[in-house]
Amino acid sequence: MSNQLLIPSLAPFYAAAKPATYAVLRAAFGLTVVTHGVPKLFGVAHGSMADPLGGSIKLIANVLHLPFAPQLAMFVALLETFGGLAVAVGLATRLIAPMLGVQMLLISIALGPTYPWIDRGVEYPLMLGFIALMISVHGGGPHSIDRRIGREL
Repeated sequence: MSNQLLIPSLAPFYAAAKPATYAVLRAAFGLTVVTHGVPKLFGVAHGSMADPLGGSIKLIANVLHLPFAPQLAMFVALLETFGGLAVAVGLATRLIAPMLGVQMLLISIALGPTYPWIDRGVEYPLMLGFIALMISVHGGGPHSIDRRIGREL
């Protein structure tokens, strides 16, 4: 059984808008992630955090209790900066988006169990994680470098 539109004349608009709106969502997600990586790489304040890379190191070491915290924090900074840019333009999307999704899951674990983002909760990284999951499954889409070069995972 197919789902019928309440206003069937909108079907062509929805069909035409679907690829473009997906590209805009993918770009918005990627560029949002970039805004968290650049301050870590260049050592500039981000919001109320004076040392974002140092904050990541402390989170990885003291909350997640993972080894090699400085190296992992630098990996996160590179992933957020260059991986976010890649997802924004649709390059290696199915490789990088799942990595960002795992990062958002780990951030949610580290920040939990508080939910509201205003209280430094998991709401923001959880939503970004679900968007990363969606992008992982859908790939770059029709308006992506992946599609232009004809290669995708």
